[in-house]
Amino acid sequence: MATVTIRRLDDQVMAQLKRRARLQGRSLEAELREILMAAAAQDMTPADKWALFERLADGRAAA
Repeated sequence: MATVTIRRLDDQVMAQLKRRARLQGRSLEAELREILMAAAAQDMTPADKWALFERLADGRAAA
């Protein structure tokens, strides 16, 4: 299994993620894992694909 480190995450975002985890009855790590797995499982819509194409065409890094 892989390990991910996220730097420079806004304090407000972290607080919201911690709150979300508490509401779901999970640890922060478990909640983040669920969020990432759900995001990875989603198919890209045509609009998402176009937005990615535009970012790449503009020379911006795609996330």
